[in-house]
Parts: sequence; structure tokens; C-alpha cells
Amino acid sequence: MFITVSGQKGGVAKTCTSIHLASVWSEQGRHVCVVDADRNRSALAYGIRGSLPFTIVPVEAAAKATRHADVVITDGQASSDEEELRHLAVGSDLVLLPTAPKARSVELTVELAQLLQKVGVPHAVLMAKVDQRQQRAIADARQALKSFGLQVLAAEVPLLSAFDKAENQGLPVSMACDDRGRSDPRRMAGWSAYQSVAQEIECLISKPLSVVSRTISPLPLSA
Repeated sequence: MFITVSGQKGGVAKTCTSIHLASVWSEQGRHVCVVDADRNRSALAYGIRGSLPFTIVPVEAAAKATRHADVVITDGQASSDEEELRHLAVGSDLVLLPTAPKARSVELTVELAQLLQKVGVPHAVLMAKVDQRQQRAIADARQALKSFGLQVLAAEVPLLSAFDKAENQGLPVSMACDDRGRSDPRRMAGWSAYQSVAQEIECLISKPLSVVSRTISPLPLSA
């Protein structure tokens, strides 16, 4: 299974999503490899801080490192360059587009999905950094994405400080704790969210391309 996690801008939980999907599938006993294709090497930096149950390699080492992997997750570069996106996405079973429930994030996600439509790669949107206190904004973002024909996962990733703690410690969110070693009380909410995301992705991959990604109407850009 080949998954690419991509976005047009940083700060949308791209690396967090790559790391946690890899953690979920590793826990299931699969051989997982994360390929860091981001120039910032965010996934590699995450892994160096702690101990993760899977391999993280730079894109230059991907050919050999992924040879025997059951799951390959590429943490893509934040870019809107069509040729660069084509190189990363072609051959993927699914390109996952994390996006926050904010107007600009939605616009950028739709633009990126239009490029993926040209490439002909299945893609879906993951609502991430979701503040459950802002239900109206979440509903509006989902509706806007669906109005452009995008597949939006039912699962969504909540906005939690536990993710920041986990990243600082180089661990999955399920192991997040504070400076005193106390477990974060919301850590399992984050972990459960990514378990649901992983399960939904596997269901999507089993569907035909036409079900996962459809033709998207041009996005009217604001000035």
C-alpha cells in the first residue's frame, strides 16, 4: 500500500499524519516505511527525537528502504508545482490532503486536488486540527470541500496539545506525556482518531478511482 500525504502549505498536520498512520499500521504488525520527501525533513526530525516502531528515510534512500515494506507513506513537500506533485503522487494508491477547517486552507486544498485530478491519482481530504468548539466552521469547511467534488473522510483529527507533546518527544500521541512524565489525558482521543483514519483509508483504496476522486469544478479565487 502506497500513501502520499501532501499539501500546499505547512502547518496542516502533514507530518503528524504521516507519522501516526505509520504508527497505527506498525501496531497492526505491518512493515511500514515513511519516506521524507519534504525539504525541511520534518519526519526525520520527528523520528530522531524519540523511538518509533518503523523506518523513516529521506527520499533519496527510498528505493532500497521500501523494497520489502508492506506500507509506504510519503511525507510530501508542501508545494503547488504540478511536475513535483506528479513525481511524488504517481503510483500512490491514495494521496491524502490534510486541511484545517479554515477558508484559506480549503481553497488551497481544492487547488491541489485540481492538480491531482490532472495527474489522475486518487485523493481524499482529511480534516485535521479540528477544534470541536467550532462546529459551524467545521460543517462549512466540509460542505465547501464536498461542493467541489472532493472525497472528505468521515474521520477527523482533533486539535490537541497532546500532538505537540508527542512530537517534542518523538513518540506517537498515544504515549504523549508532560515534563513530569504524566500521561496527557487527551492522548487516546488523538490516537483513536488516526486509527479511524487508517481504517477509512483502507476502505477507500478498495474502491474504484471514480468513487474516490471525481472531476472538480474550477475554484473561483478571491483577490
